[in-house]
Amino acid sequence: MSGFLASEHALGELDADTAGRLIAAAADVTLVLDGEGVIRDLAFGSEELSKEGYQHWLGQPWALTVTVESRPKVEALLRDAGAPSQSLAAWRQLNHPSPNGVDVPILYSAIRVGDQGRVVAVGRNLRAVSALQQRLVEAQQSLERDYARLRHVEARFRLLFQMSSEAILIVDALSQKIVEANPAATGLLSNGAKHVVGKIFPNDFGAEGSQAVQALLATARSSGRADDTHVRLGKNGREFLLSASLFRQDNTSHFLIRLTPAEGAVAPLPKTKLALLRALESSPDGFVLCEPDGRLIAANRAFLDLVQVASEEQARGRSLDQWFARSGVDLSVLLGNLRQHGAVRLFATTLRGELGSVSEVEISGVAVLEGEPPCLGFTVRNIGRRLAAAPRTGRELPRSVEQLTELIGRVPLKEIVRETTDVIERLCIESALQLTGDNRASAAEMLGLSRQSLYVKLHRYGLGDLDTADVE
Repeated sequence: MSGFLASEHALGELDADTAGRLIAAAADVTLVLDGEGVIRDLAFGSEELSKEGYQHWLGQPWALTVTVESRPKVEALLRDAGAPSQSLAAWRQLNHPSPNGVDVPILYSAIRVGDQGRVVAVGRNLRAVSALQQRLVEAQQSLERDYARLRHVEARFRLLFQMSSEAILIVDALSQKIVEANPAATGLLSNGAKHVVGKIFPNDFGAEGSQAVQALLATARSSGRADDTHVRLGKNGREFLLSASLFRQDNTSHFLIRLTPAEGAVAPLPKTKLALLRALESSPDGFVLCEPDGRLIAANRAFLDLVQVASEEQARGRSLDQWFARSGVDLSVLLGNLRQHGAVRLFATTLRGELGSVSEVEISGVAVLEGEPPCLGFTVRNIGRRLAAAPRTGRELPRSVEQLTELIGRVPLKEIVRETTDVIERLCIESALQLTGDNRASAAEMLGLSRQSLYVKLHRYGLGDLDTADVE
């Protein structure tokens, strides 16, 4: 419907002022033009457009207020406004230049009124719509770039998957059906891809091999990955090393399984070595294997109990320094002695567990730096029961302490405190030197002193052999 059914009856009583206010309120911008297309009056219903400073349009031809490409549309609007066949011309978008450099799009329609050739043009501000369209275009372009990047990544993955000389299977974690297999895996397990994809994994590994694979997959489900395990193919007796990793895709869990022929893998350990590893794992004393900087690689159950960590995966990669009571000192002393001597014996320290337990321990360590990878091994023995059962025959306080207590009332308190401080300070320095194996740099760090301050105190109490240059 292009007009009112009975406009004279409904709007006949409106005067010019009321009609003008009505039109201005209904449109974002209203222009009144003469027969030559010159703007004779204007009104803005949009505060945003009124701030653009378009009041200077008065007295200018409408075509000069728009950009060059919009001028033919102005002529079309003026021409259609006088057409007797339609009461309302088609809507056309015109762009007005803006002082801030961004054109303002406005959707106009024009109609001729009166007998003097006047034309009223009403416009709707399309800046918000234009901004939304621009954001939509940018979002579409961003999505297209992401899709292109994903397609390139998938293409590289497919190429790597197909060209890899290592046999790789992708298995659905729920049904254990083989979803994909690269040509290397197909050549190992069957004569054609159609005989591998869709099969239940493990298949053709025999009863013992299937149990080993199921245990491997169970470990991968719980920890995310599982170490190599030996299996034998039932038909031809070929041996393989299997490893598995768990990943998620499209809300579905899958296993990435690698198969390496045993002849191309590292030879298995002798039974005596395996028995030694099992005994070490079950030992009542803690054992931990670390990188050269002290980060944990593996640990047995006894060590995990000492530091109150639930599983080896939670401890792997963390520094031993986190569990030493003297954080920052004990580990540096251990590493320094291992680098210098290759071994450490009966190093006494204290371990603090994750849940707050405190354990007195003795640590013996060895550096194995020639292997691949280089590592450090530590045996950790809890000596808390031994200390609790032994009589308290620790170092007695020197006789001077008892003499100091006898001085109460005879000499001022200030002198008594000074003498007592000297006794305690000497005991602390002696204990620090004993704990660090007479390593004065570590003892100074443990006591919170500079090395020079420690040398001064050693000279003061006559502890150790000092050169004169050390205390100057």
